[in-house]
Amino acid sequence: MERTRADLYRLETLGKQHDRDRFRCGVESLDAYLKTQASQDMRRKANAVFVLVPEDSPGRIAGYFTLCAHGLSPGAIPEEARKHLPRYPQVSATLLGRLAVSADLQGHGLGAILLAQALRKAYENAAVVGSSMVVVDAIDERAARFYRAHGFIPLPESTRLVLPMRTIGGLMPG
Repeated sequence: MERTRADLYRLETLGKQHDRDRFRCGVESLDAYLKTQASQDMRRKANAVFVLVPEDSPGRIAGYFTLCAHGLSPGAIPEEARKHLPRYPQVSATLLGRLAVSADLQGHGLGAILLAQALRKAYENAAVVGSSMVVVDAIDERAARFYRAHGFIPLPESTRLVLPMRTIGGLMPG
């Protein structure tokens, strides 16, 4: 049986064993966050940071993403994403704050693997900490295209996109 690309990697919580200094994705703010801020955010429970590591090189970071709780005004959400939401002053959400792939591994589907893992984590945790959708703030138009290609709905006049948990649930196996 042939192994899929996803089988060659495993998702872990960022730890001391991971080489943050070698990670370069080509976006300075994402590189700097991983090197200087990620561990502090984890200690303070401000963000959960997950890294994708190769099975054959477990200290190397192939990519990473962050998740945290978030709230949105219902009026900021497009009608197509709002129709199944409760009518509260704030809509509970999960913020996918950062997602990055090592520059030397870009173009091999790892971004989609990371996104799938992030959506799975967000969906599983929504049952524990209530969350109606996943929210992303696209860093640029290329990132926005990536998220739109994976079903995210752009908010009007914004770089922010959303994907309802109801939609994510439909993507989950079983």
